[in-house]
Amino acid sequence: MNLLEVEQFLIQCSEELGWSDEWYKERIEGIQNTGEFHPTYDELVFGARVAWRNSNRCIGRLFWKSLQVFDERNLETEEEIYEALLRHIQFATNAGRIRPTITVFKSGSVCIWNEQLIRYAGYKTKDGIIGDPSSLVFTEVCQKLGWQGEGSHFDVLPLVIQVDNRKPVLFNIPKEYVLEIPIRHPQYERISELNLKWYAVPIIANFKLNIGGIEFEAAPFNGWYMGTEIGSRNFADINRYNLLPKVAEILELNTSTNSSLWKDYALLELNIAVLHSFKEEGVNIIDHHTAAQQFKLFEQQEAENNREVTGNWMWLIPPMSPATTHIYHKSFTNVIKKPNYFYQIAPYLLEKQTIETDLYK
Repeated sequence: MNLLEVEQFLIQCSEELGWSDEWYKERIEGIQNTGEFHPTYDELVFGARVAWRNSNRCIGRLFWKSLQVFDERNLETEEEIYEALLRHIQFATNAGRIRPTITVFKSGSVCIWNEQLIRYAGYKTKDGIIGDPSSLVFTEVCQKLGWQGEGSHFDVLPLVIQVDNRKPVLFNIPKEYVLEIPIRHPQYERISELNLKWYAVPIIANFKLNIGGIEFEAAPFNGWYMGTEIGSRNFADINRYNLLPKVAEILELNTSTNSSLWKDYALLELNIAVLHSFKEEGVNIIDHHTAAQQFKLFEQQEAENNREVTGNWMWLIPPMSPATTHIYHKSFTNVIKKPNYFYQIAPYLLEKQTIETDLYK
């Protein structure tokens, strides 16, 4: 425990939430007497929400106060944690009316191996990669743990949960928990021939939550998708599904020269298809222009509260038409404030060299 970080966090709690000086004094004395800091539920809620507010890479911070926090620090078994993750998926999905949500598990005990709770598998085959190339290693890990997918482009990976130093346990996600959106285009019907789909909620699982210096390694959280995350990155990146050539073929674009801007045309129509499909299914999604406008409102709110907006410019600008947003023309101080979310190396990468050992048997 770092007492200075605890003090700084509790001071922030008292100042922003209007808690009294007497509360702060008693709280600090209790922590000093025990030598331990365990955030109360109210402190956990405040810390998780402020961590979102401090997330320099996130364009969606306007809604930080709406984050729903589930405190599951009392759970001990893999089965209990699995059930809590299913509750998170169901609550956050909310039949398409996505709710920003975080579930916090016991610090130093619980580990979720997934990058996101819902993610598609990737398979190496003699005919090339099937599915999501970014999932190749984790898919192999799941297979060595006993999982067998269907071998399609959109197999939902299982959840892999580890408690303490016990062997990781694999759990399949029931299909009824995963809301998926078939991708079609409002004008180009042949886009449907690609048989694309994507899941409704991006629930990040490989970041740890830091509150008052205490790290919660298992704290999956979600907002909702910005369309370009799917259309410009997941579908279009060369090292992901790499769909621009196929879309260009459907649109009958001239791909023999870059100056035809065929990639730009294909990218635009692919993003239109994603936004159209989500909206047709009644699932929350936001376009990058509206997201930038909302971020401007967030900047204004923070200025009214005398707080500097920090940010990572390279992540805040959208991956499509960034110069059409005000963010592109601004600069931000990329200073890390706490509470915050921090990247952590996936356990299966740390254990990669032991894939053939008893850990996976």
